[in-house]
Parts: sequence; C-alpha cells; structure tokens
Amino acid sequence: MTTAAEAMVAATARLRAAGVQDPARDAQILLAHAARIEAARVTLIAPEDLQPDIAERYDQLIALRAVRVPVSHLLGEREFYGRRFKVSGDVLDPRPETETLIEAALSDPFARLLDLGVGSGCILVTLLAERRDATGLGVDLSEPACLQASANAVLHRVQDRARIEQSDWFGAVTGQFDLIVSNPPYIALDEMAGLEREVREHEPDMALTDGADGLSAYRTIAAGAPAHLVPGGRLMVEIGWQQGADVSAILSAAGFDCVILQDLGGRDRVIVARQPV
Repeated sequence: MTTAAEAMVAATARLRAAGVQDPARDAQILLAHAARIEAARVTLIAPEDLQPDIAERYDQLIALRAVRVPVSHLLGEREFYGRRFKVSGDVLDPRPETETLIEAALSDPFARLLDLGVGSGCILVTLLAERRDATGLGVDLSEPACLQASANAVLHRVQDRARIEQSDWFGAVTGQFDLIVSNPPYIALDEMAGLEREVREHEPDMALTDGADGLSAYRTIAAGAPAHLVPGGRLMVEIGWQQGADVSAILSAAGFDCVILQDLGGRDRVIVARQPV
C-alpha cells in the first residue's frame, strides 16, 4: 500500500510535469476531496496507508487535473466572498477579482437589483445574502447557467428574493432598479488563444468572449441600462484590466458619470457608472 504522503508526492510530480501552476496545493486539495475530509486534515492522515477506494478516486482526480480540468470543476464548487458556490463547465468560475464589484455595490444601499449575465449566480446571490431586505433579478442567455444560479440561490437561502430568467441581456427585463451589475464577456476574440487551458477549454466561450473586440457587451448594456435605472441609480460592470478608458467612454457617451476602481492587484477592474438624477 501507499501512504497518503507518498501519494501526494507522486501526484505533485505528475501535476508539475503537466504544467499545473501550483501542483502541491492542488495535490493536497484533491486528496482531501478523495478522502472526503477537510484540506486542513490532510497532514493528519499523511502517514497512513490510503485505502484502495480513496487511492482510486485520487488517481482519477489527478489524471483529470493533469489534463487541466479546473480544480473547482473536480470539487464541484468554488469559494467566493466567504461562501461556497456550486459550479460546472456551464458557467464562468467565480474569481477573486470580482469581489471588487461586490465591495463597491455594498458601499451604498439598494433595494432592487438586476444582474445581467448571472452565470453561477455568485454576484446576485452574494449581494442578496449581504442585503437581506433587497430583491433581485438575474438573467442569462444560457439555460444551464440559469439553472446553476437558481441552485445557488437555494443553497444560500435567497431564493424567495431572487428571480432567475433566461434573457438576451435586457430582452425579458421590465421595470427599474436601484443597481444593475454585470460581469460580461470582455475577452477579445484574438485574445482567446492566450488564455490558460483551464479557462479556454473548460469554461463556456459565451461567458468569456463576445467573439469580437471585447467591448460589444458594454455597448449593449450602455444602450439598455438608462431605461432600467431609477434616477441616481448605479450601474457596475467588471472590465478587463486594459479596458478602463474604452468602457468609460462608452458609458459616458450614454450619459453616465463614471469612476474606475482597481482590484487588490492594482489593476482597473470595475467601473461604477451613476445615472444622473
């Protein structure tokens, strides 16, 4: 038999040879998942022999990670703003940079929220969980994404205040909102080839790129948002780190007052646009 420690060493070497960025971390997380224990407890079982069923599960997980299936897809979940969200290949993985948008949204009160391109639901659900008196609508063109967002709304017990609908941007949206948020597809088509395999091969294209210059979603949002915001309402969009000037220009031309916010890495990440009163 092989001990857990020996299995982790072999798995780390296998992942490193496959080009995985942090092989030791992934080897530990996946062993914990195979053994159905918390990652922090892996060191406690390190000297023990791995049971055959755990060893088999672990080998399968490492084989999938070696062909660059994301860890989140193997676990079926990803942490975001202190909560765990169910994820799959049907939705964009929640990312730490998007927490910049959450912080900005929570800096002012809101009662009615619209999330354009709801995906996993991580933005909509987080904001509703943090603001217990708010209600929200999340829309997405992808039916599987709508189902994933609905499941996460139930998981975090905001389903009574969250409505999820299939819609092409504002197509099925009626009414006005205090806050509109979106993390739209902003990667230009000619940038797709440069993405990591985990992203390029395992996340939905429609959540990553507009198939053009990376700005078309912002043009659509800028055109439709004014009619769906109350006077003084806020529109917040995540952007690519080099898109600040271009997206600000698009939103300013639609009559919004814009401010660019940086993420924790110091890169432009969110534009806060306010509807004139």
